[in-house]
Amino acid sequence: MNWRSISVVYRKELIDSLRDRRTIISMIVIPVLVMPLLSIGMGGAAVKLATKAAKEIPEVMVLGGEDSPKLMVALKKSDALKIVPPRADFTNQIADKVVRAAVKIPAGFDRAVERGERTAVPIYYYEGEMKSQMGAERLEQFFRTLRDTTVRERLQARSLPADLIRPFDFSRQNVAPPQKVSGNLIGALIPYFVILLCLTGAMYPAMDLAAGEKERGTIETLLCSPVARSDLVLGKFLLVFTASIATAVFSLCSMGATFAFAKSFLISGAAKQSAILSLSISAKSLFAFFVMMLPLAVLFSAAQFAIALFAKSFREAQSYLGPLMMVVILPAVGGLMPGVELNAGLALIPVLNTSLVSKEIFTGTFHWGYLALIFSSSCVYAALALAAAVAMFKRESVLFRA
Repeated sequence: MNWRSISVVYRKELIDSLRDRRTIISMIVIPVLVMPLLSIGMGGAAVKLATKAAKEIPEVMVLGGEDSPKLMVALKKSDALKIVPPRADFTNQIADKVVRAAVKIPAGFDRAVERGERTAVPIYYYEGEMKSQMGAERLEQFFRTLRDTTVRERLQARSLPADLIRPFDFSRQNVAPPQKVSGNLIGALIPYFVILLCLTGAMYPAMDLAAGEKERGTIETLLCSPVARSDLVLGKFLLVFTASIATAVFSLCSMGATFAFAKSFLISGAAKQSAILSLSISAKSLFAFFVMMLPLAVLFSAAQFAIALFAKSFREAQSYLGPLMMVVILPAVGGLMPGVELNAGLALIPVLNTSLVSKEIFTGTFHWGYLALIFSSSCVYAALALAAAVAMFKRESVLFRA
C-alpha cells in the first residue's frame, strides 16, 4: 500500500468530480437546498391544511330525533356544526366525503334524559380521514357538553354541589429536560435523513468511478499506470467516501439552519412556548452521531463501489444500485417505529443499529457498551465491504465483463 499513490489518485478523482455538475448537485445542492425546502414546504402545507380544516364547520347528518325537539333545537343552534338533511345511504355519503359524520338519535331521547334513564348515541365517521374525524369530535364535544349540563341540572335540583361528580383534579407535568424532549421529537428523523443522504451522496460518484470508467473506455489506460490496483481502488474509494461524508455534513448544517429558522418563525408567529419551540441539540450529541456515522459511510461507499464494478455502463449500475435504496430504507425506518428499543441483538444489525443508537444519543443518553458494540460491528462490516471492493477490482473478469 503506497499512500503517495493513493493520494495522487484521490486528488485526481476529486478534481474531476468537482468539475462534474451532477456530483455537485447530489453532494451539495440536494442536502443544502432541496431537503430544507421540502421540509419547510411540506410542514407549512400540513399546518396550513390542518388549520383550514379546523376552522371549517363540518357538515353532519342527524338520523332520527323527530320525538326529541329539545335536542334538535340545540343541535341546529350549535355554531360548530352544520346540519344537513338525513339520507338512508349516510354511510356511503360519509365514505365518499359528501358529509363528514352522522349521529343517530335514539327514540325518546329527550324523555329518557328527563327521566334519568341511560341511553347511547352512536356517531358514524370515516376513520383515518382528518375532516371526518374532526366532525366526529365536534359531535362528541356537543354531547359531552350536553351530558355535563344535564348532570349539573340534576345536582342543582337536588341541592347538591356540582363538584360532587368531580372530587379531584389531575394534571400532567413534564419532568424531562429540553434535550430529551427534543431528542424524542427529532432524534429519529435526523438519523433517517442523514443515512439516506449518505447513501445517495455516495451513489453517483461510485457509479461514475466504476461503471463510468468502463463506459468511457478509460479503465484500460488507468490500469496501465504504474500504480498498484489496491492503491487505485483505495484512492477511488476515498473519493466516494468523501462525497458521502460531505453530503452528511452539509445535510446536518442545513437541517440545523432549517430548525433555527423554523424555531424563530414559530416564536414570532405564535409567540408561545412548546416542546417544538425548545428544540435543542448539544454539540456532544452531534459529534457522537458523526462518529457513529463514519463506519456506516465507509460501508455505503465501499458496497456501492463494489456493486458498481459489476456494471458495464452507467445505466446498468443504476439498475444494480437502485434496490440498495430499499435495503437501507427498511432498517433505517426501524428507528422511527415506536416500541423498537436498542438491545444486543439489534446492535449487530447494520443501519438499524446506527439509527437506534443515534436516537438515544440525541436524547443525551450514552450507552457506552452499545456504542462500542455498534461502532466495532459497523467497522467490521465496512472493512469487509472495502476488502470485497479491492478483491473485485483485481479481477479481470469483473473489470472486463462481456
